[in-house]
Amino acid sequence: MKSATLMLTLAIAAGWTAQGASAQTLKTVKDRGVLSCGVTQGLPGFSAPDDRGNWAGLDVDLCRGIAAAIFNDATKVKYVPLSAKDRFTALQSGEIDVLSRNTTWTLSRDTSLGVNFAGINYYDGQGFMVRKALKVNSALELAGASVCLQTGTTNEQNLADFFKGNSMKYEVVAFSTADEVVKAYESGRCDAFTADISQLYAERLKLTTPADHEVLPQVISKEPLGPLVRHGDDQWLDVVRWVLFAQINAEELGITQKNVDDQAKSDKPELKRIFGTDGSLGEQLGLTKDWFHRVIKATGNYGESFDRNVGPGSKLGIARGLNQLWNKGGIMFAPPIR
Repeated sequence: MKSATLMLTLAIAAGWTAQGASAQTLKTVKDRGVLSCGVTQGLPGFSAPDDRGNWAGLDVDLCRGIAAAIFNDATKVKYVPLSAKDRFTALQSGEIDVLSRNTTWTLSRDTSLGVNFAGINYYDGQGFMVRKALKVNSALELAGASVCLQTGTTNEQNLADFFKGNSMKYEVVAFSTADEVVKAYESGRCDAFTADISQLYAERLKLTTPADHEVLPQVISKEPLGPLVRHGDDQWLDVVRWVLFAQINAEELGITQKNVDDQAKSDKPELKRIFGTDGSLGEQLGLTKDWFHRVIKATGNYGESFDRNVGPGSKLGIARGLNQLWNKGGIMFAPPIR
């Protein structure tokens, strides 16, 4: 009979072996020469192609940042458009390396889908959009309303909780894709359209006359959105997570896409660590020393990405709100790079 100490040692060794065997995503991506990134089927501000097929958005910038960190080339990304229903299967099956698709972090998703959330890149909440002609000022005035939504999202449960909690009756009009929901809402098949508030602002741009519709002020849920990777590959989880954290830390440190080259020459100890001129933090991630420089050179910092895609510099014009940095009144925060 083996001693308890020997059995424990063998178990730990077996665990390390299994972990090492599954930690292959970074190598697979490098060997393939391109990152496979799951995105939406077209949500302005987060991930949508332009007329030339070039993808852009807050979620897309994370994909571009990962590619830049690995290849020093932000264009080495294959974008895979996925519906809400199919997104997790695509990640689980290995069709994509990372899912960067406005996805809410919940306990059930974290524990039952074989995935890990790498962080939060947008703090959101569910709301409602209605026609101004209805003269509805509050979601509490929607008793008896028909509500359009997309299946395969957290919106269904949140909607049920809201109406049941307020003793209100309602009718669900559900569709499998976001475009179907938009068309149904615009054609008058429902009184209201419910989704994450950021999505409502984005989908409103697709309506014939966006100014005729408004997003109600009530927020009925917490929707922390972020990228996901498969269980079992801690190295890949670290890469995705720290690319996001690099973007957030860069904004806090005042490092921008324009000044990153000059900042990389700084003699400040903190910046020397971050830019890899002192230490080996990049190698610890399985990347090069200049990985941080590559990311910010390609995407800019988090604030630049936010403003360009969903904030004042975009058609959506969404205020930073909770997505402002923690030291500027928001809750966006990243661990330090050290």
